[in-house]
Amino acid sequence: MEESTIYYLPFTIHLEREMANTSRAIIREAIHRRIRRKVRGSGERPRLALYRSLNHIYAQVVDDQLGKTIVSASTTEKELRGSTGGNIDAARRIGKAIAERALEKGIESVVFDRGGYLYHGRIKALTEAAREAGLNKNELLAAQAEQEAEAAKEPVAAEPAAKKPRKKKEKQ
Repeated sequence: MEESTIYYLPFTIHLEREMANTSRAIIREAIHRRIRRKVRGSGERPRLALYRSLNHIYAQVVDDQLGKTIVSASTTEKELRGSTGGNIDAARRIGKAIAERALEKGIESVVFDRGGYLYHGRIKALTEAAREAGLNKNELLAAQAEQEAEAAKEPVAAEPAAKKPRKKKEKQ
């Protein structure tokens, strides 16, 4: 695509511009690359990488230093397959299975890599199921302590202070 340029002193006007990319897959991959620059798995704390398709969900624990997958689970496996692999119940099954397999290999703590997806729905269900099954126990305990602290604050805040009655405005 050629771009027409009109030169006026002291500035330049460009008439044609390329459109921003709006493909969801390309945007997700860009977000995933940005996350991967920050998230690294090690031997002590490997990365739990997630991939979600329309019909299935996949999870694998990866040691990035060695470049090896330690354990994996997906809804394409016979023992984890349900009526469908593309729902929240399937994500919970995969989260529980990946946590059990990781604990068998001696991995108690992982770094969650959401793969460019929002932390919502199936991704959230999988990670919460993995935490409940024993992965990252410290995060689960911290979340429970935070919920208890919020519950303790709510009854105090629930008692509204007595409000003064408003004065009626006089009509002129």
